[in-house]
Amino acid sequence: MSQQTLDPDTDHSRRPHRTPVKAIVAIVVVGIVALVGVQVLSSLPSFEQRTVDRSTEPLMVALEDISEYHAATGTFQVLVDVEKDTPWVPDAISGERTTLFATGHADALVDFSGLGPERITVSPDGDAVTITLPPPTVAAATLDPANSRIVDRDRGLAERIGGALADNPVQDEELYLLATQKLDEAARQSDLPARAEENTRQMLTALTSSLGFPQVTVTFADVR
Repeated sequence: MSQQTLDPDTDHSRRPHRTPVKAIVAIVVVGIVALVGVQVLSSLPSFEQRTVDRSTEPLMVALEDISEYHAATGTFQVLVDVEKDTPWVPDAISGERTTLFATGHADALVDFSGLGPERITVSPDGDAVTITLPPPTVAAATLDPANSRIVDRDRGLAERIGGALADNPVQDEELYLLATQKLDEAARQSDLPARAEENTRQMLTALTSSLGFPQVTVTFADVR
């Protein structure tokens, strides 16, 4: 038999397939270029508007023990319409009228700080207990800014020009203060105190009854 000599340069069946060196270099170069490109793009300044919160950390300035029972909460709304005009001058020239729709909340409180043995009376047979508390008070109303807004504002020419030149063209502090005062008045004239008495009575009755007293009476009176 004749032997066939294999040329090592043409024997592709025995050599593993290798990626040419030039192709490897090209792939590496492309990868480096892509990586550098990503880094360069990421380092470019962004021209989109951003919001930066530079607020300081909250600081607790006071801590007090709570001895008042928030027995009822009311939500009130008021429409404040205030007009400022200049005598003998048309409103189109000088004047301002602003309408504010304001929402606020107020709590009726019952003072428990003086609740002691002298205000709790138990009957001789131990079946009845009487609790005496001071009348509820209505706390100052708190304006709800999320549900309060200016619904209308008419300004004269002089006010518009002056506002365009001023750093703070609109000053509504006085208007919001007036709205808070009106919310206070509405809360004090409401049935919040009566509702607070009823809620407090129900709460203390349920609590005292659970201690074994079948008859519970809660009264509200000025106690000194």
